[in-house]
Parts: sequence; structure tokens; C-alpha cells
Amino acid sequence: MKSIKIFTVIMACLALGACKKWVDYNPKEDFKITDQEYLRSEADYRAMAVGCYSPLTWLNQLVLIGDVITDNSVTGGESASDQLPLQQIDNFTYTSVNSTIADLWQSAYEGINRVNYLTQYKDKNIAGETVTFAGKDALYGETYFLRAYYYFTLVKMFGDVPLFADRRLGVTETNSLTRSPKKDVYAQIEKDLTSAIAVLPVVQVEQGRATKYAAQALLGKVYLYQGKYTEAAAMLENVINKYSLVTNYGSVFLQSGENGPESVFEIQYSNGQATYDWGHPTRNQGNLVVQQSGVRGFSGINGMPYASGWSTNLPTATLAAIYEAGDQRKDVTLFNVESYKQANPAYNIVYQVAPYRNTGLYNGKYQPRIGESSGQIELNYGNNFRTIRYADVLLMAAEANNKAAAANDAKAQTYLNLVRRRAFGNTSHDITATGIALADAIFLERRRELAMEGEYFFDLVRTGRASAALSALGFIPGKNELFPIPLGEVNGGLTQNPGY
Repeated sequence: MKSIKIFTVIMACLALGACKKWVDYNPKEDFKITDQEYLRSEADYRAMAVGCYSPLTWLNQLVLIGDVITDNSVTGGESASDQLPLQQIDNFTYTSVNSTIADLWQSAYEGINRVNYLTQYKDKNIAGETVTFAGKDALYGETYFLRAYYYFTLVKMFGDVPLFADRRLGVTETNSLTRSPKKDVYAQIEKDLTSAIAVLPVVQVEQGRATKYAAQALLGKVYLYQGKYTEAAAMLENVINKYSLVTNYGSVFLQSGENGPESVFEIQYSNGQATYDWGHPTRNQGNLVVQQSGVRGFSGINGMPYASGWSTNLPTATLAAIYEAGDQRKDVTLFNVESYKQANPAYNIVYQVAPYRNTGLYNGKYQPRIGESSGQIELNYGNNFRTIRYADVLLMAAEANNKAAAANDAKAQTYLNLVRRRAFGNTSHDITATGIALADAIFLERRRELAMEGEYFFDLVRTGRASAALSALGFIPGKNELFPIPLGEVNGGLTQNPGY
């Protein structure tokens, strides 16, 4: 398994998330500080825990994949060969050599290996010393949450995956791993999240760190993906009323809305240092998806707020059609550039029509804005991903209560209608259906609420709706529910998923 490798560990690398060197040799050859001198102080542990968060930001293309592979959006771009890995995913022509899929695999395992390094030396460092400090257990709760998140990313993409925990892999061991059954991976995820919940605080001083509520929300989602609806309902109930829905849906996605009252967990991006690496555009400190989502050649005067981008991930007319009249989410989610131009003549707007598969619509939630990037502008947008929003928690809780062994449709309606009341600003659009009709209404509401946030494909797969919804696009049942194991891993001894 050539891609699951040991990251060279020094404090600066992990604190800044900037080192990119995979090693197959003793790091002593290049660095004076190695793991033999590290983890000697509280500062060492805390710096390395920060490093465990860094690979979260490298997973940004998964957000695009969750929509472009469906009829929510198309890849777009300059041509059919622009961002080819995404075009292949859009067309269901991807194979085991797709570089975007391979990068997501590698990024998730890098996160796991970093966490495992810390768990390996939780009680004693490599020198056999015990380092104690206030808050150490809570710090480890964060790392357990992160490992669960990385494994959840892998299991929902690939199914059975190599499972290892509590120690970092050695070089020779990476070639001897096998795929563990999905149920065992889920068991590890549940174990990690349960451990995290036991020690995490409900509020963190520093924004972006995992909390008890974030771990409970993620565990509820994990239960939902496994069809454990009764467990999901009980777990998600812990998060209900701990957050609130802001009145203005669009404000959630503004810079001023980051880490706001309905943010359960956000992946933090930054434009503070202006560093960049075109060799690994997803692995900079900024959020590449923002640049990808922008309108080509977009410019104006007199304070026009938007910057230009690459016309990637274009919402479709099909997605636009699912919104009811009066739903404020439509214009926030689907940015109609021509309508915006006509409504704002003072800006003297110019733009280039998307060259490939133009729909006239753009991802309004993550449009690039002037002044929110730095340095190499395309690679340094600081927009956070709203990874778990309270609206998502409410809709998951609605689904879980509707499908629980002792179904509670009244509670499911309550949670669903809280989301709908925010969308319409009134109670006249409340849902009163029960049973299967209510389940269908909840599913459709998830599509409306979370569109262009990367959830839809995985919702289709986990609910068994993917074949009916996507077959006309090229989806093959029994194959495309999962992504292919990267070729380098198969060549290293892993079995491939069916159909690839």
C-alpha cells in the first residue's frame, strides 16, 4: 500500500500543516528533530493535535463530488478536459487511476496516521516518560473525533477499508494491510466517538475544535448511515436546542456567519499566511472550492463584492426546479449571474459565460468574494466548510424519529418544520404527512437545505435511492455505490471494489 505512508513529524510541520514529504527512510537523515526527541512537553502534544486537524482541509473536493456526481450540478469548467478527474466523476467514467479519488484516500489516511501517532504515545512518550497536563484527556477527545471523521469519510466512499488504530504504521506494515469489513470500521468509528463524547467540553475556547455536541452529531449521522435509527434518534436528541437556526439563511455562508449559532462543526480555512503550492492545490491553507465555484471573468465597479473563478460545479435546472415559491434557500444556493447583473446596473458587471455545460447558475454558498483571499488568490480563500449545521442535525433527527423502531412522527414533523419555517419565514408550509410520505418529505428537504454542500450523493446511496435517481446519468447499480480503491493500493495487495 504505497499511499498510506508515514508523514515526517516535526512540530513546525504539524502546527502549520505545510510539510508535504512522504518518507521511506529514517527522518534523522534530514531532520535534527524526530519523534525520538518529541512529545516531551504539553506544547508538543498540543502542536501535534493541531496537525491532526490539517488533513480535514485537504478533503475539500469531496464537497464537489457529492453534487457533481448527481443531477444537482455539473462539473462545467473550461472544457470537457478541464479538471478531468471531476469530469470523469460527473460522467461515471472514473476508474482506479482517478487522481481526485486517490488524493481523498491518501488525505484521510494521513489524518488517521497522525492521530495514531498521538494515541500510540498517550500514556508514555517514545522515551518512556509520562507527560501529564490539564486538559490532556479533552485534547485526546479531539483526536478521537478526528479519526472517526477520517474513517467515516473512507467507509462511505469505499466500503471495506484498511483499519488500524492506536499506533502509527511503520513503513513495512503499509504493504501488508488488508481491507476490514465495513461493520468493523463502523465499530471503530463508534468507539472513537463514544470516547470523544466522554471527555470533550460542550464549548471550545478556540473556534473550529471538536466539541461534545459535534461528536454526538457525528455519531448520530454514523448511526443513520448504518440504519440504526433508534440509536440515531437518541443520540441526536442530545444536540437538539443546543444551537439555533439564524433567520437569514444566506448569512450562514458569509464570512461574518462562520462559526455562528447554528454551526456544530466547521472545517477551518485561512488566508492569513498567503502560502500556496500549485503541485497540491487542495492542500493549501485556503479553500480551493471557492475559486472553483466562481463566475469566469466576473468584475464590476462601485463596490461589486464578487471575485471571478473557474465556473466549476454548476447547479442544474433540475435542482432549481425542486424549490417551492417563496423558499429563500433557492436564490442563496443557486446564484443566477445574469439576474444579479440586471438587478445591479450600478456595478457595471461583466462576466464570461461558462464555456462548458453552462447552466447560468453557480454555487451561491461558496462564491468567491473580493478581499477574502490573499497571495496566490485562487488557492487562499478562507471560507470555512459548514460541515455539520444545526439544520442538518434537525433533519437527521427527523429522519431517525420517523424510521425508529418506535416511530415518533410528531417529533419528526416538528424538526422538519423548524427547517421549513426558516426557509419560508412562516408556518404555512408545514408538513403534516406521516409514515413513508413523511420520510420522502424529509429526504427532499435534505436535498433543498444541503444542496451544493456535498451531501446528496451519499444520502441517495445510504437510502437506496441512487439507482432510481442516477441511472439515466450512467450510474451502475452494484458498482457506483462505492468508489474504486486507488490503483496504487490495489497493486500493493488490496482487493478492488466490484465493477472496477
